[in-house]
Amino acid sequence: MTLLLLALGLVLLVAGGEFLVRGAVELAQKFRISPLLIGLTLVGFGTSTPELVTSLQAAFAGSPGIAVGNVVGSNLANILLILGVAAVINPVTIARETFKRDGIVLAIATLMCVAAVLVGRLTPWIGALFVLSLASYILFAFWQERRSNAVADAASGAPVSDAPKPTAARILVDLVFVVGGLLLTILGARLLVSSAIEIATQFHVSQTVIGLTIVAVGTSLPELVTSIMAALRKHGDIAFGNIVGSNIYNVFGILGVTAMVKPIDVPPEIANFDVWVMLAATVVLFAAALSRWKITRLEGGAMLAGYTAYVGWLGLNAGV
Repeated sequence: MTLLLLALGLVLLVAGGEFLVRGAVELAQKFRISPLLIGLTLVGFGTSTPELVTSLQAAFAGSPGIAVGNVVGSNLANILLILGVAAVINPVTIARETFKRDGIVLAIATLMCVAAVLVGRLTPWIGALFVLSLASYILFAFWQERRSNAVADAASGAPVSDAPKPTAARILVDLVFVVGGLLLTILGARLLVSSAIEIATQFHVSQTVIGLTIVAVGTSLPELVTSIMAALRKHGDIAFGNIVGSNIYNVFGILGVTAMVKPIDVPPEIANFDVWVMLAATVVLFAAALSRWKITRLEGGAMLAGYTAYVGWLGLNAGV
């Protein structure tokens, strides 16, 4: 029964995230909000909602291993597992201009995460700093895009769009998707966390290991599906941007909001080992990206092998 509830929680998380993103994007497009701003805010927050709700639920349940392990494990899975799978399907190309901005922010977010974990306790002040960093990143990206679009419009003399105004009925439908998706995500996160804690107790596996593996991969399913579909359609740049953006949100948004709401004591095993593996994975990502501005199938296979070795190590140390 516990395993069934765990699976149900994962399904509700994925479905809720899908409804939330779909409704949010439709609303944004109806009100002519910038596509970049949609991606950085609504889609970014939407696909990260499972991680956010799960970490909050775990923090209030007194399970710091799941709360912090969810973020560290998700970032690891995003790079080594999800990006690895995408690269094996089709080599992942990388847009240089976008990476110059988002890659730098990812590096800063990763280093700040390592520093915060080494402190040993994620306080509301640290959380506020993370959230402020995320807001600054979004505002800078939006300003940069507005400036670029203004220059392009001035050069081309592009006319202002005369698209029809959205109807109240369509707006109501989109709001139902947003609210319904959020409710499904909250319910799914509650089932996922409670089931994960129960499994850890029954099999004498630490909640930290559960958070780093089952919960982390489960809450990363929206990114996994998005990246695989992008790879199959030969849009590797979308898959790469999805992973980079998700990792930035996980650190600044998920850890930040969770620490502001409920201070978290970092489990020693995460500070001693897992956060360093996350840092190493990020370095590997940068090395692969900067070598030829492309992640090849061979490099993707190496990432998958690295993730398999990491999970195997966790299993051996947990006695699984």
